[in-house]
Amino acid sequence: MNFVKRAGTSLGARRSRTAGLLGIFFVICVLLLGGFLLQGAAARQEADAQRAIGVDATVRKDGLSPALADRLGRSELVHRHNAEVPVRADADGFEPLVPDAPPPGGADRGAKGELGAVGVRDSGMLLPFSYGTMKVTDGRGITAADRGRHVALIERRLAERNGIEPGDTVRMRPAGGGRAIPLKVVGVFQDPSPPPTDWQPSYELPGNRLYVPVGTARQLGGDTASADDDDAAAEGNEGAGAPSVESAVYRIGSPELAEQLHAEAERLLGAGSFDFQVNDRAYRDQVRPIQRMGTFAGLLVWVIALAGALILGLIVMLQIRERRSELGVLLSMGERKWKLVGQHLVEMAALALPAVALAALAGSLAGQPVGDALLGPRSSGKGSAADTDRAAGREESDGGGGKPPAPGGGIAPPTVRVEPADVARVAGVGLGISLVSTVVPGVAILRLHPRSILTDTD
Repeated sequence: MNFVKRAGTSLGARRSRTAGLLGIFFVICVLLLGGFLLQGAAARQEADAQRAIGVDATVRKDGLSPALADRLGRSELVHRHNAEVPVRADADGFEPLVPDAPPPGGADRGAKGELGAVGVRDSGMLLPFSYGTMKVTDGRGITAADRGRHVALIERRLAERNGIEPGDTVRMRPAGGGRAIPLKVVGVFQDPSPPPTDWQPSYELPGNRLYVPVGTARQLGGDTASADDDDAAAEGNEGAGAPSVESAVYRIGSPELAEQLHAEAERLLGAGSFDFQVNDRAYRDQVRPIQRMGTFAGLLVWVIALAGALILGLIVMLQIRERRSELGVLLSMGERKWKLVGQHLVEMAALALPAVALAALAGSLAGQPVGDALLGPRSSGKGSAADTDRAAGREESDGGGGKPPAPGGGIAPPTVRVEPADVARVAGVGLGISLVSTVVPGVAILRLHPRSILTDTD
């Protein structure tokens, strides 16, 4: 009789034992598939977390120009970057807030009408906005798409004092005098800092702070070059009296890339001439647990495969001992030993394939809830600035040279989906378990002799 047909007959004749083995195989395949799905979901969530959170590297250098800061930001390692250019400017046609306390003797009373303008490329990357300390309450923030435009993001108290709303236009002049620059207000933000109790210059008051694009800040700071002359600035042809960058922040994917970015900064700025600091706390707090979960899933797959092979091997060994008489009769009839081993292998494989199909069905139904429980949505600590960051990410994708945006906010929930590759991997491991659990105990079949089996009374 053909050993494949004989395997089917044997499975049909032992229905209860077949059902038990099918159940064991089903459990093993479900656990294997769960491990593979968890690995894939963890890898996808880790990639999302690297884009959403990333690692911020801050560069500070005396006399750092916006052009050099932007040139480093064009590195392939950088998702988003921001440069801060603080300047002082005079209001033209509207009134700044004034300190409540009187100025001390000898204080510069002439500075009481100045505003503190900060040139930024991406206001969503400023720490107060990233962590929700300051919020855009109306309109939007400054984005990379505002490069070359005269726009402003102003504080709520200054806007309320002068009846300014998004869409209005305000005018400002360089602090030392010069042509007034019209600025379109694109948003209003709220700074929770209270007014100082002692006297401070008006440009240091929290309510007198506003954010503008870097090009506008250059003009307000006395740069004689045009804010739209980006090509000249990229070549280092800054105008006379150009303000420098106080700090530049670069968001990269992981802490491992910080050394590469530092090397690029050394080639551009000169070794030892700048301060380079890496803030990866949020990354480690959010991404490391995901990486540990992926490692655990990989270890789980190995443990299940080894345990499954051991359990099924013991079951097959017990079956061989129980079926010694059957095997002896077949051997005495001239059946070859390798066909007897092949029969047991076919029996195990015939149970593994439907178990894989059932496991795939169970994974498609229960995979997402289990993934949400183990890898549920995580907060990056920047969710309060999600709207600002999402807007910045969209603008970055339009004007960021084709590099992927790095929006802020929480990490998206993991997507757990059963793919053909996962099912194929489970089937491969399952068939491997069948092979190991059959061939290893099958060594006992190769040592059998028909006469000793049939004359054994035990």
